[in-house]
Amino acid sequence: MDPIVGIDLGTTNSLVAYCDERGPRVLGDDPIVPSVVRYEDIGGGLHAVVGRDALDRAIEFPERTISSIKRLMGRSLADVHSELPLLAFRVVEGAHHTARVAIPTSHGESVLSPQEVSADILRSLARRASGALGVKIRRAVVTVPAYFDDAQRQATRDAGKLAGIEVVRIVNEPTAAALAYGLGVRPGDAKSHVAVYDLGGGTFDVSILRIVPPEDDRGTAFYQVLSTSGDTHLGGDDVDHAVVAILLERWNADRASRHAPLVDLSIAGPSTRRALLSFARDMKHALTERESAVAHLETEDGPASSIELTRADLDAVLSPLVDRTLACCDRAMRDAKRDLGGALLDAVIMVGGMTRTPLVRARIADWFGLEPYVAIDPDRVVALGASVQAAIVAGGRRGTLLLDVLPLSLGIETVGGAVAKLIMRNSTVPARATEMFSTSVDGQTAITLNVVQGEREMVEHCRVLATLVLMVPPMPAGMPQVEVQFLVDVNGVLRVQATERRSDRRASLQVIPNHGLTSDEIERIERESIEHAAEDMARHRVVDLIANSRLDLTWIEDRLARHGAELSPSERNEVEAHRNELASLVAAAESDWRSVNAESFAAAKLRLDRASIRLQEIAITRSLQDEAGG
Repeated sequence: MDPIVGIDLGTTNSLVAYCDERGPRVLGDDPIVPSVVRYEDIGGGLHAVVGRDALDRAIEFPERTISSIKRLMGRSLADVHSELPLLAFRVVEGAHHTARVAIPTSHGESVLSPQEVSADILRSLARRASGALGVKIRRAVVTVPAYFDDAQRQATRDAGKLAGIEVVRIVNEPTAAALAYGLGVRPGDAKSHVAVYDLGGGTFDVSILRIVPPEDDRGTAFYQVLSTSGDTHLGGDDVDHAVVAILLERWNADRASRHAPLVDLSIAGPSTRRALLSFARDMKHALTERESAVAHLETEDGPASSIELTRADLDAVLSPLVDRTLACCDRAMRDAKRDLGGALLDAVIMVGGMTRTPLVRARIADWFGLEPYVAIDPDRVVALGASVQAAIVAGGRRGTLLLDVLPLSLGIETVGGAVAKLIMRNSTVPARATEMFSTSVDGQTAITLNVVQGEREMVEHCRVLATLVLMVPPMPAGMPQVEVQFLVDVNGVLRVQATERRSDRRASLQVIPNHGLTSDEIERIERESIEHAAEDMARHRVVDLIANSRLDLTWIEDRLARHGAELSPSERNEVEAHRNELASLVAAAESDWRSVNAESFAAAKLRLDRASIRLQEIAITRSLQDEAGG
């Protein structure tokens, strides 16, 4: 009696669900729990109030009520700087530049990490599930946005640990939704391809999946993610912030006409900021159902104002955000094109509260050419799918195999700052890749491996996730045989292992960076990888030529010193001429890689290789003679 539940830890709302022989169901009389926490200062300690009560009294306790904490998970303070003016609670910088929240107390303030706030939400969900199932909940499958990186996934696992819950599996939200959608697949059903469009309170994801029904009653149904794309900083909160801007502009226009002081959010109190955000959210919800809505705004130093917004106003601020989601949809479809093999999509599944808005549904129907599938409640579908995966992990539900993917490529830095990609984006997880590397400097005793994430060819354009140092005995350049292995588990967690084969020295690490990618970084990574593809490939080739040519030149210098006298004058002159030519190109390329032509560079290296064949033969012969004599 140790059930595993499924938890949708959302930006705006969270849910817990359970799947047994009766099927999946969301637990609780009021199953949708607002992801809002109020901290009360009781007896010198903080007491968390989670959910509806915290949301309803947020204006009363603005500085002690935390909402949308998911947007701070795995983030630095710089990542969320643009949002701070609209937040009623205070965000400060913690260890490793991470974003933390500061709660006022009778003794000053308490600083909490986003993981600690999320843990309070998870505890509340676990208590709810325990009450419904009659047993203590210790294990859960928790969903995250598909574009959450290693830091954000680790932060989610840490939140579970703080709540006393073992996170047995992390599942991407669109994939969980597809599991719920495909509950009814039976032997003999046609293979289907679906897009999951997930626009929630703080994040956006789109995934293209293939659902393959089992061949018979004992067979296995496959849920294979073909591609994914998204933005971890795009959702309903951004719409709320845009609506706040409209309300503030019209409110100040009305106050100016009455010669009342203008409202400045940068100096406004927490209650004013919280109230404006609450009005904006309420109006957004109202305009989903109606053509207009009115907010009554007032302060102590001026008359009340009645501000009307229309559906057209909401559509105007929502439209550019939908455009950004469609750009992600285009990327995902292009990435999945090969695997689709010309097949058409059978359904577009809508996930997340923002997909209730008429504009979103209309734009998605037009873009995909399919009427969106909304038979399962968009707010509940992720939790239901998480509970299905929980049942699979627990062994209570068989015959289903889930194959997810990585959102961005992973690799290591090589000589000259180039990137050697080991696992490409949209690779199915779990994934494994192994590559062999060596050194470019004589006598190295420490080999530093920078683990990077991104789509560009040079490290300066990617993100360094972690650094692994492998200690080796000193050897000549090119002699060490360093095997680097990347292992990505089903949760998307990367482990790196490096082994120097000659000495059997090993080093390994689990990649846990301090905070994650911003949405701007993700957009820039993918956009620039396309815009600069030709330039990046050219630079990568020149950098590789520099590294390889250095080794050649070092070898040639050594062999000329030892065996140069055995060459004829013409042979030696030819080798030295080509050596000088290549050395000149290496020097020029090191100064400015654009100053050399890669084709000419490669041709010069080949000429030296051919000219030095006789020298190589002599060196090999002398080496064999020395060994025989010894």
